Amino acid sequence: MSVLIGLARHFETDWNAEGRLQGRTDRPLTEAARARADALALPEPWAEARLLATPLSRAEETARRLARRAPEIEPALIELSWGAWEGRRGEELIADPASGYRHVEDWGWDRRPPGGESPGDAWARIAPALARIAAEGRPALLVVHRGVIRVILAKAWGWDFDRKEPFRIKRERIYPVRLDAAGNPLEPLPEARMGPR
Repeated sequence: MSVLIGLARHFETDWNAEGRLQGRTDRPLTEAARARADALALPEPWAEARLLATPLSRAEETARRLARRAPEIEPALIELSWGAWEGRRGEELIADPASGYRHVEDWGWDRRPPGGESPGDAWARIAPALARIAAEGRPALLVVHRGVIRVILAKAWGWDFDRKEPFRIKRERIYPVRLDAAGNPLEPLPEARMGPR
């Protein structure tokens, strides 16, 4: 038996627009992002799917505005912690060799920001949440964060953060993934676009 989940990235915050690493910092959606989410509709089968979001307001509000209902909050799906890098721009960090920051294709599963989480750390908490979702046995839309989507898609694609990403994560898209009964990502499926309401 397998279960279908959809992964959707929260809409834009001011820090997204400025290219800052957000991690666990709880930045709100911009007014433009709110208006855009209000103007869009979820495609089938996601409009009626179980709806989950993280505790960060940018994910919860995106889910609520897109689906017109309150999501279940799943703390284990919160964004990766960027530790000391939160609030900084990637271009600034990459220019400073002492920062330890690297492009995603050089991370591996174990690269960890100072005081933050590695992709492997994140997978250790995400995997049990996916197992719980799979046990529920019905399609679920997860409105989460780029880092979380990246970790789940990495497992689905067999990508080890060791080369260029084999996928692109964009807003206003849903990235379907089939999970086995234990919650392991089996295969990525073609993305779905959100359309006008």
